Amino acid sequence: MPETPEQATERYLRSGEHDAHFRAWPGNDFLARIHGGDAALRSALISAVHSRTVHIAFPETVANIDVVAFTRGKVAPMVRGLFPASEQASVLDLLERSVILLTPATIDAHLQNTQLLATAWDLANLYLGGLGAELLAEDAPPLLGLSEETSCYLSAASFDAPGRFEDFVVHEAAHIFHNCKRETIGLRETRTREWLLEIDYGKRETFAYACEAYSRLHSLGDSPRGRQELLAEHERGSMPPDERVDALEYVDILREAVAARNGWKRILQRCSPPRAARRPGPRAV
Repeated sequence: MPETPEQATERYLRSGEHDAHFRAWPGNDFLARIHGGDAALRSALISAVHSRTVHIAFPETVANIDVVAFTRGKVAPMVRGLFPASEQASVLDLLERSVILLTPATIDAHLQNTQLLATAWDLANLYLGGLGAELLAEDAPPLLGLSEETSCYLSAASFDAPGRFEDFVVHEAAHIFHNCKRETIGLRETRTREWLLEIDYGKRETFAYACEAYSRLHSLGDSPRGRQELLAEHERGSMPPDERVDALEYVDILREAVAARNGWKRILQRCSPPRAARRPGPRAV
């Protein structure tokens, strides 16, 4: 039997999944069903978030953060290491505008206006998790940050990373480099440089985790020897909790970065797409 609107809503809240055709909702045509179904699911999502946070206070220390200044302080070393001086101001301006803190004053608008319902569900769980509230599903991923295109969403917990070598702002900002085209922020695009940074698809998480850890190594260590000692400490601890990241490769990349004059560039080199093999030229006769 077809779903009722109530069943479809329950399924969405429980899993983030929905029928793309919105067949559970009445309407004279496809667009009417989409409009009604989308509005109903978003409304239910917002209500579910409110019910889980009604008695939870948003941390004042986070609410008073100057997100722009905080973001610049976190990402400026990475931008200086990865981009030429002539491009750094444009990239920094992009990142400052891209980092979005989910707060009680903004969460409803983001859940209402984000393009995809699946993303709205993820943002709801990101916000709930950041406040220590009950997630929408037991198997919902415990997110602390989320990047989509040129937006980098952060929860309250993102500003208080539990590990010495964790920095969720740098991690999520690193993903923007492969999501944003150079022409979008007025930089010259070439045949081989379409995106801000060309990152191999299979190494995007490796790149983000490596940038995150190197940022902390560089911040905590005041000398090459000090950073090497910190890396040894990191190796003895936990590795990135992501099956897409090869732990041995990750550590090897960081080892090269710590030893290099510009560790950021070394991380980029290790995570760039392989160069296409050159075609042999015409044979001399």
